[in-house]
Order: sequence, then structure tokens, then C-alpha cells
Amino acid sequence: MNELDSNLKYEIAKRPGGEKIKNCFSCGTCTASCPVRKIDEKFNPRQIIRMALLGMKEKVFKSDFVWLCTACYSCQERCPQDVMISDLMAVIKNLATEAGYIHPSYVQIAEFVKASGRVYVLEDFDNKKREKAGLPSLPIKLEDVGKIFEMSGLNKFLKK
Repeated sequence: MNELDSNLKYEIAKRPGGEKIKNCFSCGTCTASCPVRKIDEKFNPRQIIRMALLGMKEKVFKSDFVWLCTACYSCQERCPQDVMISDLMAVIKNLATEAGYIHPSYVQIAEFVKASGRVYVLEDFDNKKREKAGLPSLPIKLEDVGKIFEMSGLNKFLKK
């Protein structure tokens, strides 16, 4: 059984964007206005916040749903308690990452960026379009990408 961490709400509240977590009274406005919820009924920002308030740290950090938030701010605009829900989800993602939990899809993206220097494959077509527009071709400086990964601590999440 997972232990409860009564300090989780305070950890979140210390971070920019998480200050108002304790204002949430679970009205469900965030969930009702969430576009992700319209696609996947299991996604429930209200429930994630509730679990965080209750100290269900491991369950919150390991949840796939935290990572589904698109930060569209629909929930945040409608929250009657001014809880910064999109920002709060970012705080939870950051805390989860610091604790060693990171969604596998983020690891895959990071590995691709480290290997190629880009989030997407740069084709000859891209540089030809840039040339046609009078722009220089896009360089790939993998050594700079490697330095960023090292300085940010991202390397510890990548497969060796």
C-alpha cells in the first residue's frame, strides 16, 4: 500500500503556480472545461488535485494523466477559486521529474533531441524551403545539445 505524504500540498504550494492548490474545493469546473477530458473520460484534473491534496504522492507522480495536460489554460480561466490549474500541473510534472518519475514518451522525445538536435527530422526539403525564402540552412550543433542535456540534468533520464 502506498504511504500518504501530508507535505505534498505544501511542496506544491511553495512552487510558482502551485500557491493556490489549497483553495480548490473540488467543484469540477476544471474537469468540465478540459478538452483532453472530451477525448479521454479518465482524465480528471479535479481528481489529480484532490489526490495531491490528500498526499497520494506516488499515485500522482506515477499517473499518466498528469502528463496529458496540454496547458491550454481552459480550466485555469474558469476556476472559481483562481487555482492556477495548468501551472499546477506543470509544478506536479516538475516535482515528479525531480523524484525520478518521467513519462516514457518524454524520455523518447529527449533521446531523439539529443541524437538529432531537433524535435523532428530535418529533411533536405526544409533547408530548400529556407534557401528559397532567403534564409540560411539550419545547422545542427550536437555538442551544444549535449551541453544543455548535461547542465539541465536530462542525461539521468536517458537510456545508457
